[in-house]
Amino acid sequence: MAERIYTVEEHGPRIDAFLRTVIGHMGLELDFTIDTGDNPHPDIEDPELVVRFTGPDVQLLLANKAELLLALEYLTMEMLRMPSEHHERLCFDANDHRMLRIAELRLSAQTAAERVKRSKVPFRFSPMSSRERRIIHLALRHDTEVRSESSGVGPHRQVVIYPAGMPTPPEPPRPPISRTSANRGPGARKSKSGSAGERDLGPRAGSQERTGSRTRRFRDRGAGKAEGSKSGPTSPAGGARARSGISKGGESKSRKGSRGPKPGAEEGTSQS
Repeated sequence: MAERIYTVEEHGPRIDAFLRTVIGHMGLELDFTIDTGDNPHPDIEDPELVVRFTGPDVQLLLANKAELLLALEYLTMEMLRMPSEHHERLCFDANDHRMLRIAELRLSAQTAAERVKRSKVPFRFSPMSSRERRIIHLALRHDTEVRSESSGVGPHRQVVIYPAGMPTPPEPPRPPISRTSANRGPGARKSKSGSAGERDLGPRAGSQERTGSRTRRFRDRGAGKAEGSKSGPTSPAGGARARSGISKGGESKSRKGSRGPKPGAEEGTSQS
């Protein structure tokens, strides 16, 4: 690069203050230095400033494909208000991770290009950042038998390697995001028709009415048992007779009278 825009003298103190504040809140044991960029691959990546991390927790920065290291790098770029075309001028590194990653990407690009030459089938890389996609493109820029293009949108953007004579196919449409699935909360459930998003509002009105009538029947039955217990203990048969209108002592007087005269009574009447 002919002209340096970011220098240690001008931007170093701002980067130092910002990183010490962020690392202090994170509670990590890390140290770092801010140096002028020096890169053995200036044709691929030639940063003006390099921030190198050391310390006991440096492995946490490199975990999960250096996700935390890249996040700190991005936050620092936002703090400096760097435009996207200047992102390659700042580089965060730890244990020479950047150099190893560049070598890995270059090797992956060459391997994928050889595969496309043999099979004549396009090859898609996993989604990656714009800086890593640039490394893939630059690694294949002199190969006349294949070409590389970026495909996708946002975090799903990826590099695709095509045979040189193959036209670029149209990108498949992205599936729409369902509002029902997006707004589904923890209390949502599926209805009988299969649609989601209904809230579980408790039992229905009909079940409440049936439950209420059943409760009233149990209450009336309990009240009848309580009245029967006040008059004294009864046997199961006596309780059945009490419910049918028969007295405890046996048959009622009306039923005794309706049976007719006894055989002995009839003979006494006829003799007289």
